[in-house]
Amino acid sequence: MSRRLPAMKGREVITALLGKGFYEARKSPGSHVQLAHADGRRVTVPDHANMDIGRGLLMKILRDAHISHTEFAAFI
Repeated sequence: MSRRLPAMKGREVITALLGKGFYEARKSPGSHVQLAHADGRRVTVPDHANMDIGRGLLMKILRDAHISHTEFAAFI
């Protein structure tokens, strides 16, 4: 049975993706962080201080990163 993903802060998502082999390719202060992987995958994550990333956007980020939501949920 799959576990629902929680709404998360942008910094939490970035930290989780950094643990999965991504690195910060570009960053605008207080705005968005673009992460890249050695195999060419790229994903942009909003990093707004007190705002949560909703489940829909989180699923889009995970699709772009080629990570299943169950794999991500087990990792966080």
